[in-house]
Formats: sequence, C-alpha cells, structure tokens
Amino acid sequence: MEPTDTPTPRHPDEHERRGEPVENELHVLLTEEDAEAERVAELTGYLREELLDLDVDDVTALPGGEVPPGARAVDVTQIGALLVTLGSSATALNQVVTVIRSWMGRRHDTRQTVHLRMGDDVLEVSEATDDQVAQAFEIFVARHSPAGAEP
Repeated sequence: MEPTDTPTPRHPDEHERRGEPVENELHVLLTEEDAEAERVAELTGYLREELLDLDVDDVTALPGGEVPPGARAVDVTQIGALLVTLGSSATALNQVVTVIRSWMGRRHDTRQTVHLRMGDDVLEVSEATDDQVAQAFEIFVARHSPAGAEP
C-alpha cells in the first residue's frame, strides 16, 4: 500500500484506545439541572458555534443516540458532549475555556455543570462563583500550556 498525502479520518478516541495521551483534544460535557435533553442539545449547539469561531481545528458534537421525547439530560449522558480538537495554537485552550467561562456567566438563571477532560486531567465546575470558575479554569489551562506560552 502506497503512502498518501490525504489524511485518514479517525475516530475521536483512536489514540486513547492505543493508550496514547491526547493533549490536543478537549472533551466538554455540559449539563443543566432539570433541563430536558433537547434544551441541553440546543445549548450545546450554541456553544459549538461560538467555539468554531476560535483558532481550533474542529468542534464535534459527540454522538449520544436518539433522544427520547421529554428525556432529561441525566438520562442521556452524551447529550451536551463536544470534542474540541485544539490544533497547534499555543493559545487555543485558553481561548476555548474563556468562551466556556463567558458562556457559563451568561446563564446565571440555571444550575449548570461543565465537565472538561484533557487526557487524564478532569475539571468539573458546578455551583461555583465567577471567581472560583476563573481560578479553576486558569489552573487547568496552566497545566496544559506549553512552557513559556501565555495561559
């Protein structure tokens, strides 16, 4: 078989299945207390649109299967899940968490949870003040920023 210049499409968890760390992929899971799955899917779509405006390679909604009418988000765990492929920009992760933080700040009327996972590192934020969210995101970004890069 001849090598080609055409990239081979891969499934989001291919590297993880081989045990390799995936430091350029950020998994985002959004939940909102007492929200119907359709609402969480809609909010996730809005966030995805905002993230696609950034210097990232891709933002993919992870499949969650058929959403039964009237289902709650807790019943359909993959609703609200995004895979953000950061690419090679040293500031992409910071841009992404800044948008997520801003997105969370615009929804003070709801109780939401944001779960971020990069490799084996997980950050879950719920029922936190704006300052606590900012500090948690800053620490998360710092752990994954290249040495000398602006977090």
